[in-house]
Amino acid sequence: MQRGGAKPLSLTGLFEAWWQEAKAAGRKPSTHESYEKTVRYLVAFLKHDDATRVTAEDIVAFKDHRLATPSKSTGRVPSAKTVKDSDLAALKTLFGWAVINRKLPENPASKLTIKVSKKQRLRAKGFVEAEVHAILSAALQYTPGEREDARTAAAKRWLPWLCAFSGARVGEIGQLRRQDLRREDDLWVIRITPEAGTVKTDEARDVVLHQQLVELGFPAFVAASVEGPLFLTPGKGGDVLGPLAGLLNRMREFVRPIVPDPNVQPNHGWRHLFTTICEEAEINPRVYNAIMGHAGRTVAESYGDVTLKAKATAIRKLPSFDIDKLRTIASGRREMHGIASPLDAAGPPS
Repeated sequence: MQRGGAKPLSLTGLFEAWWQEAKAAGRKPSTHESYEKTVRYLVAFLKHDDATRVTAEDIVAFKDHRLATPSKSTGRVPSAKTVKDSDLAALKTLFGWAVINRKLPENPASKLTIKVSKKQRLRAKGFVEAEVHAILSAALQYTPGEREDARTAAAKRWLPWLCAFSGARVGEIGQLRRQDLRREDDLWVIRITPEAGTVKTDEARDVVLHQQLVELGFPAFVAASVEGPLFLTPGKGGDVLGPLAGLLNRMREFVRPIVPDPNVQPNHGWRHLFTTICEEAEINPRVYNAIMGHAGRTVAESYGDVTLKAKATAIRKLPSFDIDKLRTIASGRREMHGIASPLDAAGPPS
């Protein structure tokens, strides 16, 4: 029965109504994807789509179900943290919005939570030196598969190098467009901007290219590329977020066999590594945080700008990687797998 004489309201309709307001308020597409998935899971579990029939007991049962049921896509049971931070957070927000907007009399998820113990940390969050060298070596000598999309192959060639020298999120680099690289005096600069797709802070920022990226031929690669995204093909209506999600999955699949340790994230280890390298180089935290796109920790840090000059000075302090050493690693990998590579010829591929 419907509670309190409430008008019929589907869970799906509740989600769509909430999203119209949330989207106008600046919530990100990734939030839409996450919340929509939770609603689908809940509807499938309840075997109905009536928001007015959902009780606190239903939410408890759904929580217990999620904690015990392997995902069809991964085969793994979601962690307590995932259920708490994704599923329960989504349901609290949706039902809370429905109460505020007089669509439901109460929020059945309001008091439910999961106590999550701190996860044991078995290693550093960033890549260690051997892992960095292995990934960059694989990227340096990468040759596309017979039917592999040229943009995907270019991503495997360039994304690890760009992330290593910028600390940028892999998705921010993956959505770069041809027009996002420019020359300013003697500097090559990439602009990471929400105009290209999505940026966590919703703020554009400029990142100065390290000289080694110039020497390896990244500006030449961009110049030879067609207009638009460098590493993905937009979908219907110019959609970038769907293809970007696919690209991120392919980058994980590329890196994971090279770094099989499950305690480091293939697409996030670069940010931790970049921070470590900047600390070792005694770079001002405010400068490297600006390069990485971190929000200021205090109000004082929001005053003034971190200029291109300051960023360039910082980037110059970062050491280059030993190409000869990377060639040796690549050669060893080829001998192990019996693979020929363009690195056998003179000069790195561009």
